[in-house]
Amino acid sequence: MGKYFGTDGFRGEANATLTAEHAYKVGRFIGWYFGELKKRAGDGEPPKIVIGKDTRRSSYMFEYTLISGLTASGADAYMLHVTTTPSVAYVTRVDGFDCGIMISASHNPFYDNGIKLLNSHGEKMEEQTIELIEDFIDGKLKVFGKKWKELPYAVRENIGRTVDYSSGRNRYIGYLISLGMYSFRGMRVGLDCANGSSWNIAKSVFEALGATTYVINAEPDGLNINENAGSTHMDGLCRLVKEKGLDVGFAYDGDADRCLCVDGDGNIVNGDQIIYLYGLYMKERDKLVNNTVVTTVMSNFGLYKALERAGIDYAKTPVGDKFVYEYMSEHGCRLGGEQSGHVIFSKYATTGDGILTSLKVMEVIMAKKTTLAKLVEPMKIYPQYLLNIRVKDKNKAQSDADVLGAVKLAEDRLNGAGRILYRASGTEPLIRIMVEAESEELCKNYAEEIASVLREKGHVSK
Repeated sequence: MGKYFGTDGFRGEANATLTAEHAYKVGRFIGWYFGELKKRAGDGEPPKIVIGKDTRRSSYMFEYTLISGLTASGADAYMLHVTTTPSVAYVTRVDGFDCGIMISASHNPFYDNGIKLLNSHGEKMEEQTIELIEDFIDGKLKVFGKKWKELPYAVRENIGRTVDYSSGRNRYIGYLISLGMYSFRGMRVGLDCANGSSWNIAKSVFEALGATTYVINAEPDGLNINENAGSTHMDGLCRLVKEKGLDVGFAYDGDADRCLCVDGDGNIVNGDQIIYLYGLYMKERDKLVNNTVVTTVMSNFGLYKALERAGIDYAKTPVGDKFVYEYMSEHGCRLGGEQSGHVIFSKYATTGDGILTSLKVMEVIMAKKTTLAKLVEPMKIYPQYLLNIRVKDKNKAQSDADVLGAVKLAEDRLNGAGRILYRASGTEPLIRIMVEAESEELCKNYAEEIASVLREKGHVSK
């Protein structure tokens, strides 16, 4: 991870740790850098950059400042307006853009925001480019064989322009609908849009495929994104499914790259269970390339036990859909993801896509003519306890010998009947302590023991 960019972009509190000036500088560099690359390749056309945003109030500010930087450097900025992260990835890849930008802090509260950068293939931007952006922000840029104290401005006819590109978002909606293998007619589906990017997309897709939809949290006001809503707050969708007697429910996060489900009994179905049910479905049809699904170190023991019984191999990566996708690309895998609901279907998308994930879950339900509850029944979830602790310095907290000693002691006491994961968040000033064991009581006790050492050593923020 860099100084500003983490595993999922440049994220922080709007105008506190991520400012309008930061956004302007990112735009200035992106517009200039991709223009230079084109010139050096003999292409005189201006770079084309496509931009989407979520529903946060600050997203408009960052959109305008990014565009100011881009056009000042000679790039043309194509505006998708409010849309999902996976739609930006899709449009970037399909419509031949040099770069894609998504303004979002995903599942974070409204006062946070972020800048996610995508390369021309719709994948997370390469680290070497991210490093150059950070160097430019810090005034120490060196590229193309020289140091750059300032970047040249475009002048006259070379100044960039903005283009309304809502048609790109509409094509993405059409693409999702085209992936529907079955009619959903007769199915009653709940959708929780988190007052975020999916609010004007998910309902359209499901109704086009014939479902009767019941939608909550689809009235964004700039301040209510993710507020007691979406994939991080599932109670509302669980109540909706039970009260209305729905067949299934789907919850997205702020930028709709995650999806969690609710079965007809009102029980939550997480990303691990989605990977299990779709991995099994692919294997049964000889579609599971390499017979392997890709997981992260946060995946539940129960997933691995269920995969082993089904004869499916698995790989483990660090936490972050970026690492899952990199492994999938390198090894040609078709299915991977995270417990949090980032699920990647690499045949169809280069990122986690919440709406696509819900369509794929529906496909299995319709193909098997069964319920979501029965599909995930063979997979037993092991008790898991997660503590997120806000700390002063992630690096110091992560390397403290006494804390690591407490982790080792707890692991020894588990004696192979569980596991402990101690890691720093890639996007927030948090240390995450995750414990899996045979009982919830054991999980909580071991996690609290480690947390108490963190507090004693003075790492915890007040």
